[in-house]
Amino acid sequence: MRQSMRQSHIAGLPPPAGLPLPAALVVGRTPSLREPLLRGGWLFWLEQRPLEGGRTTLMMRAARQGESAAVELTPPPWNLRSRVHAYGGGSYAVDANTLVFVHDGDRCLWRCRLDPASGRPQEAPQALTSPGERAFADGLIDSSRQRWIGVMEADGRDLLVAVPLAGGEPAVLHRPTDFCGYACLSPDGGQLAWVEWQQPHMPWERSELWLAEVAADGSLHEPRVVAGSSATDAQAVSVFQPLWLGSDELVVASDTSGWWNLQRLHTRSGRWQSLLPMAAEFAMPQWVYGMRTSAWDGGQLIAAACREGVWELGRVALETELVGRAEAWQPLALPFDDLAGLSAEDGRLVAVASSPTTPQGLLELELAGGHWQHTPVAVCPLAPEAISRPQAWWFAGHGGERTHAWYYPPIGGATAHSPLLVKGHSGPTGMARPGLSLAIQFWTSRGWGVVDVNYGGSTGFGKAYRERLDGQWGVVDVADCAAAARSLVGAGKASAARIAIEGGSAGGFTALAALCFSDVFRAAACRYPVCDPAALAVHDHRFEARYLDGLIGPWPEAAATYAARSPLAHANRIRCPVILFQGLEDTVVPPEQTERMALALTANDIPVEVHLFAGEGHGFRDGAVQLQVLEATEAFFRRQFGLAAP
Repeated sequence: MRQSMRQSHIAGLPPPAGLPLPAALVVGRTPSLREPLLRGGWLFWLEQRPLEGGRTTLMMRAARQGESAAVELTPPPWNLRSRVHAYGGGSYAVDANTLVFVHDGDRCLWRCRLDPASGRPQEAPQALTSPGERAFADGLIDSSRQRWIGVMEADGRDLLVAVPLAGGEPAVLHRPTDFCGYACLSPDGGQLAWVEWQQPHMPWERSELWLAEVAADGSLHEPRVVAGSSATDAQAVSVFQPLWLGSDELVVASDTSGWWNLQRLHTRSGRWQSLLPMAAEFAMPQWVYGMRTSAWDGGQLIAAACREGVWELGRVALETELVGRAEAWQPLALPFDDLAGLSAEDGRLVAVASSPTTPQGLLELELAGGHWQHTPVAVCPLAPEAISRPQAWWFAGHGGERTHAWYYPPIGGATAHSPLLVKGHSGPTGMARPGLSLAIQFWTSRGWGVVDVNYGGSTGFGKAYRERLDGQWGVVDVADCAAAARSLVGAGKASAARIAIEGGSAGGFTALAALCFSDVFRAAACRYPVCDPAALAVHDHRFEARYLDGLIGPWPEAAATYAARSPLAHANRIRCPVILFQGLEDTVVPPEQTERMALALTANDIPVEVHLFAGEGHGFRDGAVQLQVLEATEAFFRRQFGLAAP
């Protein structure tokens, strides 16, 4: 493969926009892209549209952009969304002539026949399942047997099921102990692989790769574990995204080496091979279905690797003389360092890609010639010179550990008087990524510096970095966010009197805990924050019901630790103003947590502002709500710090 990529197209930027960046251009208008797929010469992808109340629709066009315009396959009222594990993902599957999707209106599976010549629907969608107390996700189409295979969550457990494409009740193929997903069928239809995990562990902590023969009648013969670890194994191993290279070769990312590296299984002989040893991650935490960091085009393996928080695309050489050596990694020279959702077919690859100066868009790459095109979901409203570029900022975090953040200086330059916004990502197992974020540019265009902290526990830096947070949630993350702020103040890039912190969900917990247990921050903005981890341990939804066992300790044995870490229990230690945002239909962090925190702050005469949103859950989907949250946060911080209106 050629190692030099030649640009064939990139959408032009508009004329320089005036500063500061208006909130209306930042949030509430631009769709987000997910789960692109190449199938039969057609490119499919999901768009979540904030201007339509967060509705998600499926788009399609020819794999070569110039051959046809994009077509919306699921216009209103269709809304493609899975509710499995509350976070969902994997809401559609497609082959050469059949589309199956999950409609949020009734949470059923629906089928639509596609014309192989045009890719367009040949019929109105037909329901495959009836409504009920169950949810579907993460399916594939078994064409030879005319069925959908995927996950059904019902009665407090996951089931691997098959649903006829003609419609009917799901048939149970396999009953895992607890959770399952990421099923993939070998090209000859003879073997099925999938991933399972069990409470109290999350899939990025311990998971197992399962494999079974598919019998002539479609049943699974002798399902067995072939890699990974269960809840009782001595060594903790996590596996990610099984992918078939042929009818008897399977690739999966495993962190046995301390990094999520790619390994190959020869399924008939049971022989394993490490494809390449790298201090890099070829996986990400499986919060939702539909994640893909590697792809097989039928002849070559392409993957995305993350090194010190930066993603890159490369070819993984499978030649015998290179397997197991560092030379097996052959990077592709592309100007994108934030990548997800890889899919490949017949010499072409697609991914969701962005860079520090390019918005999220569909990246399409011809693997042989190296030609690529990137189609942003929206034109960037900023001229290149008006974009604050992320700088890798390493500092001494909790316990003196070398810790990473992305620092964005204010436009015009940082001084010792600049206000600073500290961002704590959600999860807490997640990562701050370097792709263009207009939400960050909103602040830098107003003279703020922003530091997006990859505190201990973040992914993208290896297993040891990820495990820093084990038993230490509310300690390591808080210390790292505070240390990042102090290091920037010490470097003369921020004012100690004007430091704010913000976060959502677990990031909201970190923000509130930072107000309780450090003296660095002067204001905070929290979206649907975890205010009382003990309440979450008792009432949390199934997917995260035992997550806090690893982050804090088993409940109720560690009740004293939960109390010691609880922002709600220590609200009397908060001495600065807080603004809170909460969806009233949140099933992950119930509204009651935010309401109790607001009452506690009010009782202590701490300025608090609360915004409640009907119809919103965990993560705001409606564009009008997103806009209101950003504008209210900026106005709140401006008042607290005595800053002039933009």
